[in-house]
Amino acid sequence: MTRLSTAVRGLAVTVAALLAATAASAPARAKPEPKAPRDFVALNSVDPTIIQEIRYLTPHNFVGDPVDGYRQPLCILTRPAARALHTAQRKLLRHGYSLKVYDCYRPQRAVDHFVRWAKDLDDQRMKAEFYPNVDKSRLFADGYIAEKSGHSRGSTVDLTLVKLPVRPVRPHCPEPPLAPCFAPRNERYPDTSVDMGTGYDCFDTLSHTLDPRIQGEQRANRLLLKNTLEDLGFVNLAEEWWHYTFKPESHPDTYFDFPVSHRSLAGRP
Repeated sequence: MTRLSTAVRGLAVTVAALLAATAASAPARAKPEPKAPRDFVALNSVDPTIIQEIRYLTPHNFVGDPVDGYRQPLCILTRPAARALHTAQRKLLRHGYSLKVYDCYRPQRAVDHFVRWAKDLDDQRMKAEFYPNVDKSRLFADGYIAEKSGHSRGSTVDLTLVKLPVRPVRPHCPEPPLAPCFAPRNERYPDTSVDMGTGYDCFDTLSHTLDPRIQGEQRANRLLLKNTLEDLGFVNLAEEWWHYTFKPESHPDTYFDFPVSHRSLAGRP
C-alpha cells in the first residue's frame, strides 16, 4: 500500500468516526404525538354555549397539580356524545340552566398520573377537600382510582348544572384552608354550579347520585341533570352524580392517549 493510499484510508476512518460521534450526540427525534380519530370533536365546535371548566388543567383537583396530557382548556368528545349534549343544552337553556363540563375525553397518561399519585401515600395535600373521610391507602380498593377510565374511550363526561345568569367566581387560590367537598355550599369551593350536595370529584358516599341523605333542592338538582341526560342516551355512574357515558359508545374497547389540545384534532388523516 502506498503512503498516499494509507493517508486516504486514515482520513476516511477519521471522517467515519466523526460522523458516528455526531449521530450519537444528536438528540433523538421526538416521537409524534398520537392524534384523535376523525369522529372526535371539540365540544365548543358543536355547542359553544356549554360552559367549560376543565379542572385537570389546573391545580384545583384531588392531585393538587395540573394533570399529564391536558394542554388546553378543551372538552373533546366523540361526535355522537357532543351532539347529545347539544340537545340537552337546548332543553336546559329554556328552563334557565346551562351545562358545565369539568372533564371529557381523558388521555391514558392522565389516568397513569392518577395511579402514580394514589400510590404516593405521603402526598395528601388535597385530602382536606377531596377525600377527608377516606384513607388514601383505600383509594384503589374503594374504587375511587383505577388503572383504566371510561373517559379515555371518548364518550364519557363529568358535568353539572349552572343557573343562569352565571355568577362571577373567584379564581382558585391554594392559600386559604381547604373545605370538605361535602360541606354546606357556602363553605366549600365556589364553582358556579347549582347545589348538588357535594363538590365535583368528592371521594365520599354522599356523591352517590341517589344517596338517601341528599334531599330537597340538592336531590332535585341531581335528578334534573340525570333525567335530562338519560332521556338522550346517557348512563349515569351511580357512585358519581357528575359522571355520564353516552351509549352506545363509539369506541367501547379502546383507551386513547392523544393529548387534550386542538392540535390533537388538527391535520387528522
